[in-house]
Amino acid sequence: MSVIVPAYGGQGELDLVLAALAAQSYPAGLMEVVVVDDNSAPPLRLPELRPEHTRLVATAGESWGSAHAVNTGAGHADGQVLLRLDADMVAYHDHVEQQMRWHHAADYLAVLGHKRFVEWEPGRFTPEQVHEKVAAGEAEALFAVEDSVPHWIENVIADTGGLVQHHPGIFRVFVGATNSVHRDFFKAVGGLDTALRLGSDTEFAYRLAQAGAVFVPETASSAWHLGMPQMVQKWDEGRHQRVPYIAQRVPLHGMRLTAPPRAWRVPLVDVVIDVADATAAEVDACVAPVLAGQDARITLVTGQGPAPQDRASILAGDGAQLRLIEEAYDVEARVRIAAEAPAADPAVPYRLLLPRPVPLHAKSIGKLLAAMERVDAGLVLADLPDAPPARLERTAAFARARHITGGTGLDQVVAGIWGADRYTGLAAREPGPTVYEPGPPDAARRILRRFFDARQRARLRALLRR
Repeated sequence: MSVIVPAYGGQGELDLVLAALAAQSYPAGLMEVVVVDDNSAPPLRLPELRPEHTRLVATAGESWGSAHAVNTGAGHADGQVLLRLDADMVAYHDHVEQQMRWHHAADYLAVLGHKRFVEWEPGRFTPEQVHEKVAAGEAEALFAVEDSVPHWIENVIADTGGLVQHHPGIFRVFVGATNSVHRDFFKAVGGLDTALRLGSDTEFAYRLAQAGAVFVPETASSAWHLGMPQMVQKWDEGRHQRVPYIAQRVPLHGMRLTAPPRAWRVPLVDVVIDVADATAAEVDACVAPVLAGQDARITLVTGQGPAPQDRASILAGDGAQLRLIEEAYDVEARVRIAAEAPAADPAVPYRLLLPRPVPLHAKSIGKLLAAMERVDAGLVLADLPDAPPARLERTAAFARARHITGGTGLDQVVAGIWGADRYTGLAAREPGPTVYEPGPPDAARRILRRFFDARQRARLRALLRR
């Protein structure tokens, strides 16, 4: 496994961090430490007291920030698990071991280490003193717990029974300082966003959640954070600088709930509508209310290329409705027109597929989303007259299910739970149900029922039209 330590200045604190890592209970031969110097002046150096396998790398001069430093460290790391540990975190004797035990259980876990904040005066301890205490299993004696400050995430952990009770915003507890994920999971979501100088850990955690991560708080061990966090010392200034950037990329951020309808970098819901046989009036009755009242991006699937514009076609009326649809939404940034349905965007929390335009109200999709959250469903089907059901999918649930099953047999399992006639895809325009082969064994079905429970699905007849 690899411990990645992003660092900018603070040589004295870094020396203590490495001294504590050199005293870990986790086998030294199975652990490497990659210290990333984020353009410190003077440059950082490795002290003599450090773990056996420790390297120092420097970030490229054209970029800076913790996100870039962590990505740089991940690029140099060889371990199958990446544990981020900030350069002011003195870890207890079993800190690495306790996080690693979770990753032996599953490869889609995002493990959050425990910590306490303490006031720090440089020179209070030598690296040798820290190493001795940590090695003896007495790291908790370095500071008085009554003089320390807990992190705010402990309240969330307590209120959710240790993050067991699901909430779409649970990812926000997975902040920096000490956490670990499987290397392949880190790479699959693309690492941290280097465009974010602040808040990159929150946005990264959101993408982990979208990819199906299960967030686990590790409380058997702990660490001392040397000094109070910057966001506590400069709360208002930090919040003002963070929120606009995070809200653009995290649709579940609280700011989005009260913001007026607009185009966002990442929408809350992708609405995909089959308009192959629809009139412009039918499309507008479906689309216009959504644009007026929902944080959404809309794709109109035509099943063909652009409407012909030559003299003969205009006079004959060929493609007349499609031309009107194209003209109506030509300059609307939130509406796309495509010949085929696009692949699901992993960054968007929800995806609604409509087999035809349905007259909607501004709050129709919000009601569907509320129904999904009430029962913690991965999939909601809404009956439509004379058409396959509308499908509202939770991206994170589908992503985790695909990961657990290896991506094979998911459609068959879903079809087996509801019946093949209840699982007709957007592109299935031929009459009759889609036929699926038998799904995977019962064990796989039981796993997927955690995400697609037939008892939890909402049979919401005509809810979209209310």
